[in-house]
Amino acid sequence: MKRCAVGGQAVMEGVMMKNPVNGTALAVRKSDGTIVTEYYQNKNKHKKGSFPTWPVVRGVYAFVEALTGGMKITTRSAELLGEDMEEEPSKFEKWLSEKLGKSAGDMAMTVAVVLAAALAVGLFVILPSLVVSFFRIESGFVVSLLEGVARLLIFLGYMLAISRIKDIHRVFMYHGAEHKTIACYEAEGDMTPENILRYTRFHPRCGTNYLFLVMMVSILFFACIPVRAFVPRVLTRLLFVPVVAGLGYEVLKAAAASDGWLARAVRAPGLALQRITTAEPTADMVEVALAAFNLAMDPPDHDIRVVTDKEAKSAPAPEKADDQA
Repeated sequence: MKRCAVGGQAVMEGVMMKNPVNGTALAVRKSDGTIVTEYYQNKNKHKKGSFPTWPVVRGVYAFVEALTGGMKITTRSAELLGEDMEEEPSKFEKWLSEKLGKSAGDMAMTVAVVLAAALAVGLFVILPSLVVSFFRIESGFVVSLLEGVARLLIFLGYMLAISRIKDIHRVFMYHGAEHKTIACYEAEGDMTPENILRYTRFHPRCGTNYLFLVMMVSILFFACIPVRAFVPRVLTRLLFVPVVAGLGYEVLKAAAASDGWLARAVRAPGLALQRITTAEPTADMVEVALAAFNLAMDPPDHDIRVVTDKEAKSAPAPEKADDQA
């Protein structure tokens, strides 16, 4: 079985595939049925030391990069879907853009990042600590363990709840298409949508596994830092988020590189959680994932945007050959 370095992410009506050596490919199916693909070259691929190699530190770097890059690529997929419905910015949006020096899209992304961070802190840091504070427990060690269990239960409940939302469920279907595409390649199968559908939608290197491992690592890690008071406990959790993220990355990397019984045991809960975060895709969703995967595996030497034949035929012909770049 092959080992594939390409990793992906489901976005709105599409899939992102990232080749760590070269760059990132995005494929989105628009409302008219056409598939638009874009490629963004990794600007640091020729620079030595562009990615840290120290244990834990590289995990923190990957965590931050995944958060920022994931938000940007999701926003871009929304932009591609809404290109046919673009509206003239309002006077207020124009004024705000001039004052802040940012476009309306950049401001929307900034607001989304801030709100997402606030939601994450509220749900997975403050709420578990608040719940545990209602119990009169003298042992800081027990308090930390119960807080970790509460955090894990809240996380599972949150994932179950959002999976019921129609749009999120479609994203989870594209997530399944991404996994099936990579699984087919690693099994050296025929890379066609029909054949890819036969493969599993569960993958050991999934971000879902990573999130679950971070939750488990946080339970053990913070149990070693017993703090009973509410405010110091919340501040401690926030302060050590990068360390926990880095440790979770190392555990995921080690578990994905081995097929031993211990590695399989570590991967098992995350794979089970993918029953929530992935869903069986349709053939047209796999087609989108395959378009992104092929572009990531055979990238151009520069950033590009490609449209399908259907969209290309409907576009006006350029006046000069140079305009076709």
